[in-house]
Amino acid sequence: MHYTALVTGGSAGIGADICQRMLQDGWKVISLARRAPQWSHANFTTINVDLLDAAATAQAAQEIVQRFEVSHFIHNAGVIWPHLLQDATVDELQGLTQIHLGSALTLMQSVLPAMEKQAFGRVVLMSSRGALGLATRTNYSATKAGMIGMARTWALELAPKGITVNVVAPGPIQTPMFYDVVPSGSEREAKLAANIPVGRIGRPDDVTRAVMFFSDPANSFVTGQTLYVCGGASVGTLTI
Repeated sequence: MHYTALVTGGSAGIGADICQRMLQDGWKVISLARRAPQWSHANFTTINVDLLDAAATAQAAQEIVQRFEVSHFIHNAGVIWPHLLQDATVDELQGLTQIHLGSALTLMQSVLPAMEKQAFGRVVLMSSRGALGLATRTNYSATKAGMIGMARTWALELAPKGITVNVVAPGPIQTPMFYDVVPSGSEREAKLAANIPVGRIGRPDDVTRAVMFFSDPANSFVTGQTLYVCGGASVGTLTI
């Protein structure tokens, strides 16, 4: 069977690492991201779209299903927008709801018929250790926690169709989005690493290996699960 993966946020960071690993394995990969990646591959298709725009996301979804039969859907794109409770806004909550939940729903509904036709599919939603609660993450934690509930529901509905749905929930990972919040090489970064049980910040490939486990066609008996890739940070408390 030939595999075609749709990866959101595939232009940089964790998403780019996932795309490159899948390409190495001989898959076709489609990336949906706001910016085009600075690299290319013969089996790599990029579509520029802002997933915060519901109409643009729906249009991109239609383009994809007209050109591809998607077997794997990896919803990796995300935004943090950190604020303390008193500064959190409903507008930002609605924005994070769209990118983390709304765009996932639109894209999944679009690729589902192809998965049903093949009686096979692998879906991985990228949540966060922050879903367990984290200061300055009111809106982010709420929507990332919502992804876990949504995935568990999809897993129940789609299991009889040969489609598994799982969640990867990373802790602090060395990505541009992480360094937008925590300055690279700062005392804050060093303190954070020291507070993680394994003693370091995660790397994109740490997350990619978890995604590839859930994406493996052989792993048909694992669905509705959440795997925290966080160096043990989900076991206790974490201060960023």
